[in-house]
Amino acid sequence: MIENIRLSFQGIWAHKMRSFLTMLGIIIGIAALISIVSTIKGTNEQIKKNLIGEGDNVVDILLSENGGEYQVEYQGLPQGVPVLTQEQKEQILELEEVEKVTFYLSRSYADSIYYQNQSMNGASVRGIDQDYLDTCGYQLIRGRGFSGTDYEDYRKVLLLDETAAGNFFEKGDEVGKVLEIKGEPFTVVGVVKKVQEYEPVINSIDEYYTYYNGSSSGTIFMPDTDWPIVYQYDEPQQVSVKAPTPEAMSNAGKKTAEILNTSIQSPTGTLEYKAQDLMEKAKGLQQISENTNRQLLWIASISLLVGGIGVMNIMLVSVTERTGEIGLKKAIGANKRRILGQFLTEAAVLTSIGGLFGVFAGIALAAAIAKMSGSPMVISIPAAVGAVVFSTVIGIVFGLLPSIKAANLSPIEALRRM
Repeated sequence: MIENIRLSFQGIWAHKMRSFLTMLGIIIGIAALISIVSTIKGTNEQIKKNLIGEGDNVVDILLSENGGEYQVEYQGLPQGVPVLTQEQKEQILELEEVEKVTFYLSRSYADSIYYQNQSMNGASVRGIDQDYLDTCGYQLIRGRGFSGTDYEDYRKVLLLDETAAGNFFEKGDEVGKVLEIKGEPFTVVGVVKKVQEYEPVINSIDEYYTYYNGSSSGTIFMPDTDWPIVYQYDEPQQVSVKAPTPEAMSNAGKKTAEILNTSIQSPTGTLEYKAQDLMEKAKGLQQISENTNRQLLWIASISLLVGGIGVMNIMLVSVTERTGEIGLKKAIGANKRRILGQFLTEAAVLTSIGGLFGVFAGIALAAAIAKMSGSPMVISIPAAVGAVVFSTVIGIVFGLLPSIKAANLSPIEALRRM
């Protein structure tokens, strides 16, 4: 085998241009396959990033009616939807797909919010429990957070996110100021921001409403025990759960919704908790992308077929050129298996080298495509290894006919052509 490989390299080096042109079809085919696989994976990563952001793995489970979000501020208190309990929170935390959970109340576009004579209508207001900031990835940057005493004593205190703080006050001048919400005074005790900032790519109005369910005026947080002071008693809460990985988000949302829906006794039967399953939507878009690019893979495979035919053609020429050599080897005792092995090895080595060059060319092409499209570059190691192996198999398959022809040559006839 080692001797056959050595002879193969000698033959390839002796006819460098011819060998390169023979490998060119294999190089182009492998490069196309590698770059397409990279593009598929990069596109999938971009879709996932656009939909679910980077690293928070938080799923919102909202009360819905007929598939749309139920909005208490416009539709009133729903019938048959009880306030969520601590027991339900513990059930959710027992799910292996859930790391953290929080219950909260929300007004997406609140009115009657003032600082002195300055109005801030349109801000988002949330009544949060003590798990909210940690679950949803907020960190305190100024002041203090809510304490257990704030909840127990119904203290009218607020946290502002950076956007809301910037709309009301000079930076660093927020803590201690008093806002009025529906005529009730609340004291700002701190400012928070998201640990990981993420700006999604917005391509349609539907995506805008998907991503921005809050307000560009910022978000104001109060203890959920204070909620009835300015809004209503017994409002249905919304739920957010944090999954350990993006892949666990779908199951985390679905199983949480199932637990919450066991308590609903809606007379119309149209109310239910439903997860905003962005991960499932991402998978659907990824599937569409993969189906489209899979067709390109088949097209790219044609160039490998053409490359294989080129290998067969050159090997047939090589057999014709080396007829005398084959006859001499047979005359001194070389059997059919030896001759067959030599030519098969030469074909396999030729296509393997083409496969290696194709992988490098594919990586360079994938990098260029990623740079032009702005999507992540993701190289599949199994695809690269598989491409080299596949190119070797092509050499063996398409080199088989010339090798058999060489092995079956009559030694007398072969020597006569010397």
